[in-house]
Parts: sequence; C-alpha cells; structure tokens
Amino acid sequence: MRTLRQTIHFFTLDYPLEKIAPLEKILFLDIETTGFTAKNSSLYLIGAAYYEEEKWHIKQWFSNTYEEEADILSAFFHFAKDFTHLIHFNGNNFDLPYLLQKCKQYHLPYHFDFLEGIDIYRRISPYKEFLRLPNCKQKTIEQFLGIEREDRFHGGELISVYHTYVKKPTDFALQALTLHNADDMKGMLRILPVLSYYDLFHSNPTPKKVQANYYYDINGKQRQELIMKLSLSPSLPVPISGNANGCYFRGEGMEGNLRVPLYEEEMKYFYSNYKNYYYLPNEDTAIHKSVASFVDKEYRIQATAATCYTRKLSSYLPQWDILFAPFFKRDYKEKEIFFELTEEMKKERTAFSQYAAHVLTMLANS
Repeated sequence: MRTLRQTIHFFTLDYPLEKIAPLEKILFLDIETTGFTAKNSSLYLIGAAYYEEEKWHIKQWFSNTYEEEADILSAFFHFAKDFTHLIHFNGNNFDLPYLLQKCKQYHLPYHFDFLEGIDIYRRISPYKEFLRLPNCKQKTIEQFLGIEREDRFHGGELISVYHTYVKKPTDFALQALTLHNADDMKGMLRILPVLSYYDLFHSNPTPKKVQANYYYDINGKQRQELIMKLSLSPSLPVPISGNANGCYFRGEGMEGNLRVPLYEEEMKYFYSNYKNYYYLPNEDTAIHKSVASFVDKEYRIQATAATCYTRKLSSYLPQWDILFAPFFKRDYKEKEIFFELTEEMKKERTAFSQYAAHVLTMLANS
C-alpha cells in the first residue's frame, strides 16, 4: 500500500463551505475501481481532500496489488474518524455503497453513520434543465464553470492501466492513476460554487426593491407585471435565466431580477362546503344559508361546487401551490390559482421573499 499526500497551493475556495460545518471537519471523498460492482472488481485507490493549517490537502491510499484492498479501507476509515461531514460527487449511488460492500467482503466493521453526507450530484441534478446542462457529470459541471483539467484520461481508460501496473509497476502508470483521482478531488473543490444554484432554490432570496410596471405586449395590449430585484447569497458563478408561465428570472452574481404577471381583474373565491350555500343567479354570487331568509326563494337555488363563490375585483398574482390563502380562480374548472395582492402584503418584505422562492421553484421545475 502507498500513501500519497499533496498540498493544493494558491487555491481559494469560492463557496462559503463553512456555513455547512467548520472546514477542518469536512472531508471530500472519491474512489477509483476497476468496475462498478464490489464483488467483481477491485478497489485500487481512495482519495480524500481536507483542510488543515489554512490549506487544502489531498491524501490518497493506493493499492499496489489486488490483495491490499483491506489495507487501504482500514487506513481511510481510520483517517476519516475525526471528521463530521463527507462531501462527494454521486457517492450515494456509487462510492459509498461500493466501499461498504468491500468492508462486508473483508469483514471490516466500518460505516458512514458518523458522517453527514452531501452529494453534489444529487443536489444539482434536479436543476440540469434549468442550467441547460447536457448531463450532470463532474467534467460537464467543470466545463460549465470554466474549469480546466490536467489529466486527459477518464476512469474507464485507467482500468487497463491499473491491471498493467499490478503486473509491472511503473512511475508513469502510477502518476496517471493518481493524477486522475487528484484532479477529481481538485475538481470537486472547484465546482463547489455550483451549489449556489441549489441554495438559490432552497432559501428565500431577499427583495431589495418591489414595484409594479405597465408594459405593452407584442399585440399592443397594455399589461402589468410585478418586478422584484433580489439580493442573492451566495454569489452565482455563471449568469442564468429562465422563463415559464409568464414569469422570467435572471440571476448574475449576487443580484437577481424576477418578473411576474400581475392581473387587475375580477376573480372568484369558491367556498368549500357548497351544500351550506345558496346561489343567487341575478347577483351571480353565493350566500350562506344562515342569511338566506332575507332572500325570496324564487331568487335563490341550491349552490353547486361550480356556483358557490363570491366575486372580487382586485390585483392578483399567480401561484402554483397554495402559498397564500385565500386563493382565487377565474372559473371553477380552471387549474390556475391566484392570491390577492393586498395593501397589507405590499408592506411585507417577508411575504415577497417567500413568493420569490415560490416562483423560482416553479421555474426550476418547469
């Protein structure tokens, strides 16, 4: 077994990782194997990145022979015991299950229960379409962020290199095998800013300015929209934009601009228990049976779910789940729902913060 160490010089972390845990308690993990299943392949390298004495370091445990798997497993888990958080890329699907299967194979009592895991792949993959990524491979994300690699191999190409190394070790083969893993580790550190997009969709952005704006659409019809200028944290490494359902968002750095249609019209609020209401056809509204004695029977009929409403002319914003109640609709069978933009809400920045997060979630899932 070989243990290799290197320090990453002149490197600045461009993501506030310390908000997750103290840097000294965070461990990055990446492994190299000759196949996808632990039973039918070999584990030949475990790589870890960690922070110590104000610098990032890489430590690698390399198996010189097929028989040294248990040695590098034990060495890694012994090193990992002092950490609290484990960050990896798609490790939930591969690295972690693979290592646990190898531990079981060698009857080693190791596990990851003491570490809180963060899978970069799992956090970003739901937003692949929004970020316009062809896939969520680590190298693809590196290219998205403008990061270049040193190595020119991928993991599959190195399998034959390792088998050859076991038969006839050379410094060139060892360097190729360890460089690829080291670049994966460095790449993982460098792509951390991509988590800013996860944070964007999992926190309430701060509205700096909220205003209504009139404009004319392509048909010359006057329309109204709500414009929110947002303060984003952490900073987005690459500008992004997206639109859906008449809403538009653009984010760059620590600033975002969100535009949402604002409707000034009459909408309907539907009462839930229509059996307790009468519908008044002449007035096109429903009233509760408790006050029906004031209306002649000939002017009222039993309300149905579709006629059990009251109408209100006001300003409305769309919502895609019931974020704010009461909610309004244009008609009973319509799927679109809205809430009233009241004078009270106009003074509540917290409400606009929640609404901005609501709209961003819709855009991300569209």
